Amino acid sequence: MKQKTQLLDETAINRALTRIAHEILEKNKGSENILLVGIKTRGVPLAKRLQEKINQIEQTTVPIGELDITLYRDDLEKAVTSDEPELKETNIPVDVTGKKVVLVDDVLYTGRTVRSAMDAVMDIGRPDFIQLAILIDRGHRELPIRADYVGKNIPTSDKEIVAVQLKEIDGEDQVALYEKMI
Repeated sequence: MKQKTQLLDETAINRALTRIAHEILEKNKGSENILLVGIKTRGVPLAKRLQEKINQIEQTTVPIGELDITLYRDDLEKAVTSDEPELKETNIPVDVTGKKVVLVDDVLYTGRTVRSAMDAVMDIGRPDFIQLAILIDRGHRELPIRADYVGKNIPTSDKEIVAVQLKEIDGEDQVALYEKMI
């Protein structure tokens, strides 16, 4: 892959997450009954950062959960190269029933990951509603799914890849656009 451009640096990611935190609080009229659920892998540290920002704004700690959607994927045969899919732990520390669940992920593309995450949440309980917070929306939806909160809209082609790197996983914060090498 060849990097075309850096879309967001550490400062821009921080700014986008601060805005998303404010929007979540505004739309939900505060932090009561909010549950942030990070979709593994990069949605989890993003959810933790949103939790910190909401705490700074409201002086309250909203619960967060970690969601593994591996077994809910509709492309499991294509996505997993071995006979056994690699399962990561789902950890939702509170009952989702009656909660305002905000799913958090790094990139929204076809919508299939989000559909899988909604199925997984509904198998755990019945939230009042589910919202979606995304750092990058790159378009190309295959399902009728849209984000409630978007850090940045980046129109892309199918020949491009949006790569989100976070300190907690990758050692640095940045979002870059790459050209697929064919």
